[in-house]
Amino acid sequence: MPGLVRKNFDAPEETRPFEGDTGHLQLVGSGTGVVGRATFQPGWRWSEHVKPIAGTDSCQSAHVGYFVSGRMTVVMDDGEEMEYGPGDVAVMAPGHDAWVVGDAPCVFIDWQGFADYARG
Repeated sequence: MPGLVRKNFDAPEETRPFEGDTGHLQLVGSGTGVVGRATFQPGWRWSEHVKPIAGTDSCQSAHVGYFVSGRMTVVMDDGEEMEYGPGDVAVMAPGHDAWVVGDAPCVFIDWQGFADYARG
């Protein structure tokens, strides 16, 4: 592994769109794994805009990341619910639904769960 790595989301190595033009996921390799930046537009909901791509009843990715902007509610399969916003660090276990809250796009950086996310 090189001593220094620099990647930029302005030139992602891969971009995956969500259903219905509701956002996209940009990915870069860090040398130790994949880092993703997702932009979720107002109205985005996992169960409507990623479920058809994933083919599972709920999101089965584990996420560890940081909310840059916007707000998102996440509900676990067991009913536990939390709202996240700018500056929040989030840890989400597999088995959840999520949606954008409000009228602003939600931007989330993830160091763990986006390698296979929204991949058909």
